[in-house]
Amino acid sequence: MVMINYNNLTIPEATVIQREMQQQVKTVTFKGPLNYIAGADISFNKFSTTVYAGIVLLEFPSLIPVGYSLVKREVLFPYVPGFLAFREIPPLLDAWEQLPVKPDILVVDGHGIAHPRRMGIASHFGVLANQATIGSAKKKLFGIYEEPAPEKGSHTPLTDKQGQLLGNVFRSKTNVKPIFVSPGHLADVPGSLDILRQCIKGYRLPEPTRLAHNAVNQFRLGAVPEGWSAL
Repeated sequence: MVMINYNNLTIPEATVIQREMQQQVKTVTFKGPLNYIAGADISFNKFSTTVYAGIVLLEFPSLIPVGYSLVKREVLFPYVPGFLAFREIPPLLDAWEQLPVKPDILVVDGHGIAHPRRMGIASHFGVLANQATIGSAKKKLFGIYEEPAPEKGSHTPLTDKQGQLLGNVFRSKTNVKPIFVSPGHLADVPGSLDILRQCIKGYRLPEPTRLAHNAVNQFRLGAVPEGWSAL
């Protein structure tokens, strides 16, 4: 079991950790099998120390939900853009440990290598858990891109200033804001987009993170209990 406590880290210390962990990130082709996929998300108030974390497990390619793992934790690391993993990773790892079946791919609501230090939450989690991960974010954190065409399925590359490919800006629904897809760990740029394409079912967000988002918000409101629940 991975035990992580980031509560007392300073931002300079967290930066060093990111730079060291970045050397362990592997952007390689995911070759399967892919029988289960999962989505991970967090719900919290940026001024609160309480974090609600959730992971929803789905069959693939049917995307039928199997169950969800939910935990509530107190975290002390501050809300700082570019360092959100240090708030979110510890409770997500606890939710991960509750899963009776681990997915072949985990889709995290956040970035993978599309990050100033190539160490978004999907990459951070992937390295710690030795797990194939993909980042699927609602907003750009880092990189340069041209707006994709308005039709569903359109995409454009997301790069750094030197032209290095970080991910794709993907129009998951016609005339709706795109999502930002980047590999986290043990996945690559084209493969991450291909998998995410198969997870779109009429909504802007891919099913794994959409369902995880719904689950953690219901959990936060007290509508569902903490722990693992099969569906």
